[in-house]
Amino acid sequence: MFVIDAHCHVDFKEYNKTRQEVMGRAQEKLKAIINSGANLGGNRRTLKLAEEYFGFLYPALGFHPHYVPKADKSAIEQVLKEINSNMDRAVALGETGLDFYGVKNGEVRKKQEKLFRTFLEMAAEEEKPLVIHARDAEKKALEMVKEYPEIPQVIFHCYGGELDTARLILEEGYFISMSTIVCFSKHHQELARELPLSQLLTETDSPYLSPFKGQRNEPAFVEETVKVIADIKSVAVQEVAKVTQKNAIGVFGL
Repeated sequence: MFVIDAHCHVDFKEYNKTRQEVMGRAQEKLKAIINSGANLGGNRRTLKLAEEYFGFLYPALGFHPHYVPKADKSAIEQVLKEINSNMDRAVALGETGLDFYGVKNGEVRKKQEKLFRTFLEMAAEEEKPLVIHARDAEKKALEMVKEYPEIPQVIFHCYGGELDTARLILEEGYFISMSTIVCFSKHHQELARELPLSQLLTETDSPYLSPFKGQRNEPAFVEETVKVIADIKSVAVQEVAKVTQKNAIGVFGL
């Protein structure tokens, strides 16, 4: 069963001692993985890994909204400059977006929105797919991205918002990526049940959201996402693998 992990972070320090083994298991089971840069260092590590695992690990370059409050103007400018200079190597921009979970400060929210808009403009101008992180801000992220029809593909990664908003996302022709959280979250299982396979991707968001209690997540575990979606939808595992792989290949131009 060859599937694609459409979003992971194997560049994170959690893998420093075991990265080779983790990547070996991924290569045995998967067709490809998209590694998402979350900040300046993450983007640099992702590009390095893309060289090391050429034709298997593909880089998305971004800046996670979680890091926005502590980032000064020069730091953000450096991130954007490096992304621009490596644009031809990236299969997508992101992850980027809005994370309003626990963020009550209006200024911090505005700062997130400002940077998100910069990425929206860049994705539109460069005609690059955009990987969106939206938490407690799904509707706002959708409103903003709709202003940029030039963006060729939009992926709401690890989506956990309301079903109604998910349907609006799909109406725009965008994609929703289901993570391994579907293995244990009733809400995500409902989303998997109700949303059409034709606009779904599969991911781990590893090292987070492991389907196995007490075990660190890794890209090879994306097959657990595929199995659960197949079970929920009462379709063959191979069918889910085939459709989601085809979706990811189309979205990221692999």
